[in-house]
Amino acid sequence: MLTKFLALAANTFVETIRQPIFGVVVVATLILMPLNVGLAAYTLKDDDKLLVELGLSTLLLSGLFLSSFSATSVLTREIENKTVLTVVSKPVSRSLFLAGKYMGLFWALALAFYICFLGFIFSIQHKVLQTSADEWHAPVLVFGFGGVIVPLLIAAFRNFLNGKDVTTTAVLIGTPMLTIGAILTCFLGRNWELQPFSEGAPGDAVIMAGFLVFCAVMVLAAIALAVSTRLGQVMTLLTCLAVLLVGLITDYLLADAAAKSTVADIAYNHIPNFSFFWVIEAVNDGRGIPVAYFAYTSLYALLIVVAALLMGTALFQRREVG
Repeated sequence: MLTKFLALAANTFVETIRQPIFGVVVVATLILMPLNVGLAAYTLKDDDKLLVELGLSTLLLSGLFLSSFSATSVLTREIENKTVLTVVSKPVSRSLFLAGKYMGLFWALALAFYICFLGFIFSIQHKVLQTSADEWHAPVLVFGFGGVIVPLLIAAFRNFLNGKDVTTTAVLIGTPMLTIGAILTCFLGRNWELQPFSEGAPGDAVIMAGFLVFCAVMVLAAIALAVSTRLGQVMTLLTCLAVLLVGLITDYLLADAAAKSTVADIAYNHIPNFSFFWVIEAVNDGRGIPVAYFAYTSLYALLIVVAALLMGTALFQRREVG
């Protein structure tokens, strides 16, 4: 069973990163990160705090689109094209099939989120230029843009010569380049002068906040996979978007009413609360994120993922695929 599970996961991972939408969303996110540096400059104060908020928002939205489109690509299309029959007709249960699909999605989305998070790190390392006299952060520009442009050029050249997949090649080359560049930038100042690693590295709160956003993305991926057993691509995206929006305002809508109404209490306790994953105020206020909160919220995300996959398995069991 483990061999079948890993084979399904590996095949889903490769299939996901080869989808054109995977590369488009990742590149679009990496382009938006430096644009956020300019957008954050229009506040009267706290520009760098707004930059962090814009970066995390970009990561969440890109994760929403990527998880929704990827889930429908690896499941809905297989059902519509009848290719799923070649797997479920063999001694592979539908629950194992769905679990393997989610694990492959998890690996692919984790890779995409990591690449986009590196772009986020570059943006907060550069910071907002407060005046026109401020200097650009040269190492960020060189390693950041170089880590995106060079892999794309190499991938396009290999595709032209050998027909190799552009997205796969760009990811294989770009991920280590961006990683090394982000590490080196922590040691380098705006004009290539050496500095302590802690001065250029993102704080623990930023990394923890990024991980919690990733937890929210994986919850959306599980919901998208469950919904895609019955719905198409557009409806899956709209469903995930609705769940995210409702989950972000659950506290505002139902927290007070839950103490007075049984219906509101049931809704409040059963609707995924995405505000738990959004801890930007703690990051910007410098309070930090307690380890206990971080652990409980991660566990909360895991439980929602399991519940969504169980619901998806129940829906998939009765779905005609022949």
